[in-house]
Amino acid sequence: MADSLPGILALEDGTVFEGLGFGAAATVAGEAVFNTSMTGYQEILTDPSYYGQIVAMTAPQIGNYGVTPEDEESNAPKAAGFVVRELSPVRSNWRSTGDLADYLAGHGIPGLQEVDTRALTKRLRVHGAMKACLSTEGLSREEAVRRARDWSGIVGADFVQQVTCEQPHAWDADTGIAYYRPTGTSLPEPLRPKRLYRVAAFDYGAKFSIFRKLTRHGFEVMVFPGGTSAEAILEQKPDALFLSNGPGDPAALQQIHQTTARLIQELPTFGICLGHQVITHALGAGTFKLKFGHRGGNQPVKNLETGRVSITAQNHGFASDPKQLEARGAVVTEINLNDHTVEGLRHKELPVFSVQYHPEAAPGPSDADPLFLDFFNLVDRRARGQA
Repeated sequence: MADSLPGILALEDGTVFEGLGFGAAATVAGEAVFNTSMTGYQEILTDPSYYGQIVAMTAPQIGNYGVTPEDEESNAPKAAGFVVRELSPVRSNWRSTGDLADYLAGHGIPGLQEVDTRALTKRLRVHGAMKACLSTEGLSREEAVRRARDWSGIVGADFVQQVTCEQPHAWDADTGIAYYRPTGTSLPEPLRPKRLYRVAAFDYGAKFSIFRKLTRHGFEVMVFPGGTSAEAILEQKPDALFLSNGPGDPAALQQIHQTTARLIQELPTFGICLGHQVITHALGAGTFKLKFGHRGGNQPVKNLETGRVSITAQNHGFASDPKQLEARGAVVTEINLNDHTVEGLRHKELPVFSVQYHPEAAPGPSDADPLFLDFFNLVDRRARGQA
């Protein structure tokens, strides 16, 4: 553990930020990105979409409420490294079971504090996300810059195989609906549909919260590894298909595109984040890399069909090409109000829709929750022969 040892973050353009190490004593390379969320650092660290990335938080103090297993979005942190302005010297929350530094150390992930994260964020916003090296092992500035430049990068990277589940399995429905309830409260149980539908959920690096939401909204969730064939999915006779979030470059997932192209002809389909991008490619359209991406819980999205604006949580570095989508039978349903990139689509003929953001992440805090109900209703109408 490197609680007070000097550490550095080196960018591929030669810029070096110095600070104090915490967490594990280690050296890692990855893509340096920033997240504008004020809270949720444990959810961010355990989001598999951050695999291969060094995450810098723009909030000035991180770690003040500690960590708890109940806030994890996967079985372990997936981010390569973590950068903060100030690591809180104390943790104060009745749910806390440990502190952030020990948590990262236990999982072998290095952190860096006392960094000018405002300057780092401005550099990444102006010049774009960059390859980087974070070291808490006394690496020289020159060596850290070299390792940053030598890293292979995100473009063309298939990281799904690194974070997907190993075997098909049923999501534990009891775990899925067991949201933590403080002692003495009387919150109502969620209204669950009388009829359940089986959804085949591709795990490209899925967050646990997504499966919890699907369960709460009337689905029996069967989880499959990202490389599962269309034939293996159809053998299970699912009522619907779900495509999850995940890391890496969506254009690199050629086999997944082909599998999805086959399945969306057979099953009502909903995709989130990488799942949205996979649908884009399955329809024959393309994606492109964003300059610095969308990462945080304050992204405004406008629904072009209803005029409604939602505040959304996002974590992605690629976007769909709107002109190519429209030329291949899709309608762009939502756009990001900051840069007008595609945030949602639906197919004109097939029962397929997707969003680029994370409706399960409690943005707004419930602005995007109806999307899961929309998915259930789509499947329900089709099962009843009404669509």
